[in-house]
Amino acid sequence: MLKIYNTMSRKKEKFQPIQGNRIKLFVCGPTVYDDSHIGHARTYISFDIIARYLEYKGYSVFYLQNITDIEDKIINRASELDVFPIDLARYFERRYLEDMQALGVDRVNLYARATEHISEIIVQIETLMDKGFAYETETGVYFNESKFPEFGNLSHRNVEDLNIHRVSPDSKKRNPGDFALWKKKDVEPYWDSPWGKGRPGWHIEDTAITEEYLGQQYDIHGGGLDLIFPHHEAEIAQMESASGKSPLVRYWMHTGFLNVSGEKMSKSLGNFITIRDMLKNHDPETFRFFVLSTHYRSPIDFSKTTLEQAKNSIERIYKVIKTIDDAIESDIPETINNDNELNDKLTETKNQFIEAMDNDFNTPEALSIIFNYIRDVNRELDIDNISKSMLKTIKNFLIETGSILGVDFSGKVYTDDKSEDLLDVIVEVRNKLREKKDWELSDLIRSKLKELDIILEDK
Repeated sequence: MLKIYNTMSRKKEKFQPIQGNRIKLFVCGPTVYDDSHIGHARTYISFDIIARYLEYKGYSVFYLQNITDIEDKIINRASELDVFPIDLARYFERRYLEDMQALGVDRVNLYARATEHISEIIVQIETLMDKGFAYETETGVYFNESKFPEFGNLSHRNVEDLNIHRVSPDSKKRNPGDFALWKKKDVEPYWDSPWGKGRPGWHIEDTAITEEYLGQQYDIHGGGLDLIFPHHEAEIAQMESASGKSPLVRYWMHTGFLNVSGEKMSKSLGNFITIRDMLKNHDPETFRFFVLSTHYRSPIDFSKTTLEQAKNSIERIYKVIKTIDDAIESDIPETINNDNELNDKLTETKNQFIEAMDNDFNTPEALSIIFNYIRDVNRELDIDNISKSMLKTIKNFLIETGSILGVDFSGKVYTDDKSEDLLDVIVEVRNKLREKKDWELSDLIRSKLKELDIILEDK
């Protein structure tokens, strides 16, 4: 029985989709004004694994993600760079999608741009105004928070105690917590609306998009913990007020924060790491394995040590696959008397893996089960107590679990090759020789490398 921790109820609940085995999943996408960072990667890898496991369980998953391609951050950044906001948004959107592809995040069915859903946004704002949940001022259209008493239920906080919202001197808002649905602007980019030229607010983009593709109620909404308030609270207020239906979402899921070497990641601390910068130094599957090693709701610490641990762990699986492949090619029996016992152990391991994943997608527990099983397999291999048929079955199991977790165990070859490290040492020594003007020996090193089809150029 699959159970999911629901942020709204703060407890694990039995998973029951709204419509049979059809699951509608929405995760807040990026605001494309800069390259995405490794905190984003943690969230999107986590929900990619969740979607994969739901598919493995036999559910039909429609996974929607929005692209916020119109927002003040985009406009301000574009102004700094002297480019059109839409060109900047398309550039960073493309880079975001490239980053996701590199990380193996491929379960999203549709990326929906905010700028391509302005008409849906306007319709939803009109509905809120007609029902008395929104009002117009000189600066825009605002949602009246006082009309929605459930505001704050998701974050489990009293609205009076929240200091997130601020009143702009010219906003003319009725209440401090009222938030913008439409901002009146006569400077590009803007769109025509019943309230004049302007741009949509941030929160309304998501609910207009989800209503269009998922309907007024759907199964799962995901994102990072930082989005609970005010963003997700605002989404609930908007959609439930417009539709008159509750709840908007059956299961609210949120990923924990990612820290860097024990500190909050921020540009001011100089520890801000983009996905692209991280991938210059680390294999994408190593980073994915690093994400898997911690439960998605827990905080996770990115450091050289934790990445090295993830690298060593995944190489243990590569190594056992390589050992299995070598054994299959060797002269061992096709079957042996021990096969029934090993099959029973494999069945038990599969059941334990599923039980761990059914428990709110507990990937660290699932990995622990896999590694315990690998230890047992290695023990049988050491004493030649395993058949060729059983080895093939074990390999298929490891490949299947890798597919569920989004890690390709079959396509990697374990190796202790240190050639890259040795080459770095050789180049460093040669540079020292050049500094000492020992041209003869430095040229000899370069010529010897050339004989090995390694071309070294001084630039």
